[in-house]
Amino acid sequence: MSGTRRDALIAAVRRRCADADDVVDTVRLAALIREEANGLISDRELLEVLTEAEAEVLGAGPLEALLNTWDVTDVLVNGPNDVWVDQGGGLRRTAIRLGGPEEVTDLAKRLAARAGRRLDAAHPWVDATLPDGCRLHAVIPPIAADCALLSVRTMRRRTLSLSDLLADGLDPAVADLLVEIVRARLSFLVSGGTGSGKTTLLSMLLEHVDPTERVVIAEDADELRPHHPHTVKILSRPSNIEGSGELTLRMLVRQALRMRPDRIVVGEVRGAEVIELLMALNTGHQGGAGTVHANSVADVPARIRALGMLADISAEAIDAQLTSAVDVLVHVGRDQAGIRGVHQIAVLEATEHAPVATTVWGRESGFTKDVALLADVLEGRR
Repeated sequence: MSGTRRDALIAAVRRRCADADDVVDTVRLAALIREEANGLISDRELLEVLTEAEAEVLGAGPLEALLNTWDVTDVLVNGPNDVWVDQGGGLRRTAIRLGGPEEVTDLAKRLAARAGRRLDAAHPWVDATLPDGCRLHAVIPPIAADCALLSVRTMRRRTLSLSDLLADGLDPAVADLLVEIVRARLSFLVSGGTGSGKTTLLSMLLEHVDPTERVVIAEDADELRPHHPHTVKILSRPSNIEGSGELTLRMLVRQALRMRPDRIVVGEVRGAEVIELLMALNTGHQGGAGTVHANSVADVPARIRALGMLADISAEAIDAQLTSAVDVLVHVGRDQAGIRGVHQIAVLEATEHAPVATTVWGRESGFTKDVALLADVLEGRR
């Protein structure tokens, strides 16, 4: 089959799928290909066209191969000829071409539809989880100046563990300390920037929770997937087209308290739900955890204070809740080569004015004299 005929056939099938009232799966797609080809297609040609059409209609088109590569963590589309990928060593440009701006917009809308969300002039952005677990963010004009912009965070095909961090140079004593923090039921927050590995590290650590304990996870997107035998998850939901039906993280944390949790975990603390999490950790649910965006462990108290004030709670009340609820802060980041890893571990201390993060280990400095503070906290839980 010539390339021109194949492209025309796929375009016709794509139009049929767009007009279909029901769900189009692989079987239906194969039937549509045979219909559009008027039956004049061999089994070998059908398989070739079906593979390409699946990527175009049911998948991510030219991005599909990238998203199925085991070590790819992020795929970014800045334009039809401007596609970037991160394979754990920082962003690099690829040779992938997506046609023109219209094709990029069509791809963004198709992916949004797969996630059950709308993307149009009335709602020109989307933040959703695709059926395969990938996290999609897309904006289209007029928010995007010239062309739709896509960011896709993939779900790793291979689950990482602390042994992978050890292979990347993490001190074995630090890995043992992290495991001890989890097993001693200390409450902790993992901080870092976007794409620094916060969720990955939290998943690694949750695997070391006692298998008899029930872990309840509340998330905006289905990203935390620890290998733990008693983990349950509840997910937030945006409002529908009528503006109703929204389920916020704050609501989910309240529900988690009623689900007989041994530990409550919030995938990413980025709003007023921080108050419910701190209250939960202060009412007998030790060993809870979450992630938060921050530049260093020293910045976490101020970040939590700012988030808590979104719930109209005073800074003094937030500080008191924080120092009582959270024991340890773990900061992750990237080195100059783009490799993710643990950069700092700190103990949260109460002072006269505000909570202070006291570093007990740093990637450059190693263990500090203040590590005795963490040893005392661990001893108190034994």
